[in-house]
Amino acid sequence: MKKIVFAALLAAPLAALAAGGDLAGTCSMKADKTAKKADLLRMAKIKEAKAKEIAMDEVKGTKITKGGIETEDGCLVYSYHVAHSGDQGQTEVFIDAGNGKVLKTEKEGSVRRAVEKPVDAVKKAAGQTKEATTGKESTNQAMGDKKK
Repeated sequence: MKKIVFAALLAAPLAALAAGGDLAGTCSMKADKTAKKADLLRMAKIKEAKAKEIAMDEVKGTKITKGGIETEDGCLVYSYHVAHSGDQGQTEVFIDAGNGKVLKTEKEGSVRRAVEKPVDAVKKAAGQTKEATTGKESTNQAMGDKKK
């Protein structure tokens, strides 16, 4: 656990650099950063398939390389990396999960993708830890409730 926290602290400046801007004033839905992915999906008014369609239309790209629902700057958004046809770049598209509006797009080249790799690894590990911890707490609470 200490390693994950330490890695997150090291990655925070890179994540801030990669984020590139504040969405808080532009989104229609807020979400807690500690919410589980399943809960975020239930909260979203725009479904994942529609959000992917919006991202592809915005960039006119060839495919989505990664992404999904997340909390960014306190906002509930879908974030997708869309590959461009004919070059090595990608564009990250942030879509409001409440109304489907494109909140922000960021062009990414190979250098930025390389910088984001460790950040993505930390985010993935933190997400897995959060899901596992929340699940254990829920199980422990349920078992505690049954013992009463």
